Amino acid sequence: MAKGNHSAITEFILLGLTDNPELQALLFCVFLLMYLVTTVGNLGLIVLIQTSPQLHTPMYFFLCHLAFVDFCGTSAITPNTLVNSLRKIKSMSFYACATQVCCFITFSVWELLMLSVMAYDRYVAICNPLLYVALMPRRLCIQMVTSSYIYGFTVGLIQAVATFKMSFCNSNVVNQFYCDDVPLIALACSDTQVKELMLLIIAGFNLFCSLIIVLISYVFIGFAILRIHSAVGRQKAFSTCASHLFSITMYYGTLSFMYLQPKSSHSLDKDKFASVFYAIVIPMLNPLIYSLRNQEVKSALKKFIEKVNISNQ
Repeated sequence: MAKGNHSAITEFILLGLTDNPELQALLFCVFLLMYLVTTVGNLGLIVLIQTSPQLHTPMYFFLCHLAFVDFCGTSAITPNTLVNSLRKIKSMSFYACATQVCCFITFSVWELLMLSVMAYDRYVAICNPLLYVALMPRRLCIQMVTSSYIYGFTVGLIQAVATFKMSFCNSNVVNQFYCDDVPLIALACSDTQVKELMLLIIAGFNLFCSLIIVLISYVFIGFAILRIHSAVGRQKAFSTCASHLFSITMYYGTLSFMYLQPKSSHSLDKDKFASVFYAIVIPMLNPLIYSLRNQEVKSALKKFIEKVNISNQ
């Protein structure tokens, strides 16, 4: 490995999750199955929402974009992980690594913002049901999603540029199964204080702001549910939020564990396994969480299947 600045590096070597060949084969099968479930689940949900008129509401508009973000996020990581699990040397070119960092951060921010927007949407639907359509017109929904995409891409690009402007001269071995900011910072031989501060401030700002939106929305939702006199009404209102709450808990908890820690407290080996849950498991679970207990989605799926069967006769 030549010493010097980052221009001397042409590739990074990913350690992956294990160097045991038998475990690598098992992980390949598990990750492949999970990626197929993720792809079918998220793309299927998008098609179902787009082709079902009864699902053309703000709630499902945002859910459609969450499914798109989940699919893109895991697609930025899992296919390359599958290929590397079959290779003895898990290498990744310098620019491919930079692209993966940019994409992964972008999709992560998109997911945060989409979960926040969905919390606000639930607040409007439950606290102002009679004004829901007026307060959440399609134009506003499109503007919220578009601004989220622009902001997320900007953050991803800035963070990736800051990471790959650092000098890497001690090692090119990344202790992760994909190119990620934290293990790359650990490899840098130049001053990393600015980059670490950027990561902490921007990640903290995104987490804090999105979490505040979620918490305030659910505080008002909680009070609104308590004012409902009917037990059936309270159950129905809560059930519309349960899936979103579960998804938020998984995502925010894992993200906080991975990024909002001082450098001295980080264990990259623990982060790797948290990353599996964050990058591969959650995108697989989300379409299941939002559809299995959702009667509207079940009804739309039943009608879609009936329509397909009729067209094939």
